[in-house]
Amino acid sequence: MPENSHAITGLLLEWRSGDKNASARLMELVYRELHQMASRQMRRERGGHTLQTTALVHEAYMRLCGAEPIEWHDRAHFFAVAAQQLRRVLVDHARRFRSEKRGGGKSPGTLFDGNHAFLQIDERVLAVDEALAKLEALDARAAKVIELRFFGGLTESEAAAALDISITTLKRDWDFGRSWLAAQLD
Repeated sequence: MPENSHAITGLLLEWRSGDKNASARLMELVYRELHQMASRQMRRERGGHTLQTTALVHEAYMRLCGAEPIEWHDRAHFFAVAAQQLRRVLVDHARRFRSEKRGGGKSPGTLFDGNHAFLQIDERVLAVDEALAKLEALDARAAKVIELRFFGGLTESEAAAALDISITTLKRDWDFGRSWLAAQLD
């Protein structure tokens, strides 16, 4: 467990209790981790992406702060919700890019699997989002595991803690979710 976990949980509880300054203090503690999460996501995106890592972090954080008050539980819960917000920012950006691309003549990058391209990057983000929504209807916990691990970059133990499940259960959901998504995206 990260050494600042108790401090993060404390600030989340203060924020939940109405302390407006707690969110600013929280940002100081979590910024680096959020930036690392966003950086992992941006490495999966197409080259020449118009959304920068720092902008992704700021947009996700603004959505966290601007949303309806959240009943924060702990560090793991915060990063689970942050992962969800990162996903939403990327999906919204991909949708905007796709609509601009239709009239802008821009060429999206491609994602390579071995020696052949199989999906346009922007379409991949949208396809994963759509498939994840279908998986959520089938198995909500498996979808959440995928979201936490893929979009949030949480470790197995962090994701298991966020979902209050064992690592064995998490691994089973991760394997099922990945296989199901691969079949949907193939």
